Amino acid sequence: MPNTSDEYKRQVMKDLEGGNKETLPDESENFEDFDNFAQRSSREERRNLFSDFFQPDRISSAQMEPELQQAIAKIQPNQRDDVARELFSQLKKRGLGNRELEKQLGLSSHDPNRMKSDDVAKLAGFAYHSHPDIFHEVLADQPALVKFLSNPLVGAVVGAIASKWIGHK
Repeated sequence: MPNTSDEYKRQVMKDLEGGNKETLPDESENFEDFDNFAQRSSREERRNLFSDFFQPDRISSAQMEPELQQAIAKIQPNQRDDVARELFSQLKKRGLGNRELEKQLGLSSHDPNRMKSDDVAKLAGFAYHSHPDIFHEVLADQPALVKFLSNPLVGAVVGAIASKWIGHK
């Protein structure tokens, strides 16, 4: 595995230029764009794809956290509340209470309706790094977040998802 972000980015771009692609299973559907994919794919399909691509060993927490901050700032406030609520709910199942996470992560609130986008980004970054399975579950429920990730490295991941799922017109 490459040692730096630039090396990794060059390798991803080389793979994409070389036509490295995964084939679709015969029973898969064609999707016109990411929104269409998000609406028509099953939660299970999304979770499986996101768990394949969004892993701390593929994209480091240091690279992902700024992306999460930008993406969460761009989604609708009600979607942001839903992301926070779902993260808290999933983390609570692991014995991590809202107030405990508020203190541990330095959040301004433990109430999803009162959290700032930076708070939700911290919570999502914590889940990505410490509980990636929870992060994948939440992305499966809130796929709109993925389309706002912008880093070229993350863009390559989204491109890989697109090449796997988006059909040609």
